[in-house]
Amino acid sequence: MNDMTPEAQSKVPVHWQDINPNDRLAHLIRHAARSLVRGLQMRLAQHNVLFGHWAFLRILWEEDGLTQQELNQRAGLTEPTTYSALRAMESLGYIDRKHLPGNRKNLYIFLTDAGRDLQDKLVPLAKEVNMVSMRGLSDDEIRACRKVLLTIASNMSHDEASSELAGRRLPSTRELSSWIKEAELLRTGEI
Repeated sequence: MNDMTPEAQSKVPVHWQDINPNDRLAHLIRHAARSLVRGLQMRLAQHNVLFGHWAFLRILWEEDGLTQQELNQRAGLTEPTTYSALRAMESLGYIDRKHLPGNRKNLYIFLTDAGRDLQDKLVPLAKEVNMVSMRGLSDDEIRACRKVLLTIASNMSHDEASSELAGRRLPSTRELSSWIKEAELLRTGEI
């Protein structure tokens, strides 16, 4: 399973060894997700693509010409995050944002030729990360992992929906900022 050279092994971050296999599942998933993201980030960077642009590119490769709001909803990100990412992607020459004739309200996002050409370069890199992550796992283990992760995602989605009915919700970024500001003012005695 471990076919790394001693030199490569010496460069493996120590933190992964500190992961407790009996830790809460959420922590283990976070560690695994972080490792997958870092693996893809390293590969995308070779092509001057930021990880934050990856979700948008994947969506636009499937359906070009979405509104900014549609793209935001499909990516599951906040509007400010989407806006910032799209501005950067436009600066890099990967997308164009355009108003369509007769609709000055909505901005539509279109891939440029450069953005479209990235698909053939980047998709194999994502597949490589997946292959690396599954090294040493049997087909049955991979199927079980998929089932477990899909069930967790479904359970948490249902929990979020029922939480809204119970009056629990995710605070907005603005609300979180005001809490932090208020706590800072209390801490410094300004309130």
